[in-house]
Amino acid sequence: MSGARRARVRALAKINLDLRVVARRTDGYHELRTIFQTVSLADTIDLAFTPARRTSIELADTEAIPDNLVIKAASGVLSRMGIRGRLEMQLHKRIPMGAGLGGGSSDAAAILLALPVLAGGVLSLEQLWGIAQELGSDITFFLLGGTAAGIGRGTELFPLPDRPARPGILVAPGVHVSTAEAYRALSSRLTPESQQNTLFGFQSLVWGSGQGCAVNDFEAVAFHQHPDLAALKKKLMRLGADPAMMTGSGSALYGFFRTRAEAARALESFGKETAFAISLISRASYQSLWWRALKPHMSGKLWPPRSRYMR
Repeated sequence: MSGARRARVRALAKINLDLRVVARRTDGYHELRTIFQTVSLADTIDLAFTPARRTSIELADTEAIPDNLVIKAASGVLSRMGIRGRLEMQLHKRIPMGAGLGGGSSDAAAILLALPVLAGGVLSLEQLWGIAQELGSDITFFLLGGTAAGIGRGTELFPLPDRPARPGILVAPGVHVSTAEAYRALSSRLTPESQQNTLFGFQSLVWGSGQGCAVNDFEAVAFHQHPDLAALKKKLMRLGADPAMMTGSGSALYGFFRTRAEAARALESFGKETAFAISLISRASYQSLWWRALKPHMSGKLWPPRSRYMR
């Protein structure tokens, strides 16, 4: 399309390095403690924005995203900025859906970061957070990237130091784990004593006292319902993964290894399983990735990225 401002951006996946369910909240959600981490596995989104008198938003292959989060994000951004134009998007999915990797949330966050730059508007980080929280809990994290502690519903985020770079693999077995059912099963196990132990354990882990061990509370439920997932974790551990853990409410599992050779052998051992080599992406690398993708349309290196088309 002639005159369109174009960009190709990468929407990274996340894993949970730790995930604990503390208690059921009065708003119907659950109180969480988690550590989010961006990883190298990514979807790709091609965007083309052309200023126009009327707004139109088109997403190729809309079935690729449940509830059209990308379209909702684009509509929210243009409406909040008061800018009209034609937006064409094409999504290339690589992150398995429904696996606890945040692919749909990351795709939506990618629109929140990229569209203001292409459209020539400006939204503060606080405004982007507001739109993100209206769309879904995990989206807020993808506006920041790197390593972060999430509390509450996971939307209250605090930066953590970068984790040491280690080669890893991610296995997505395609098993569907119902998040709603997992929460219901966990709720029956929550007691005042378990809540206290959960909070103490999480604080110990985050502070690096050596007393805390990373866990994912959803594993107990998911492994009981789907023994194959427990077997996959045991296989990762036998191959030398430390740690090996499920991410989110499942069903993807990851493992990190001492050397690239160990990770490569582990990846090869999964044969026809859906498996990927991954690496941790720090917050600085995450921001650099965005600056490179949007460089032709940017003004300076600010966060969130700013547009050179602003009037």
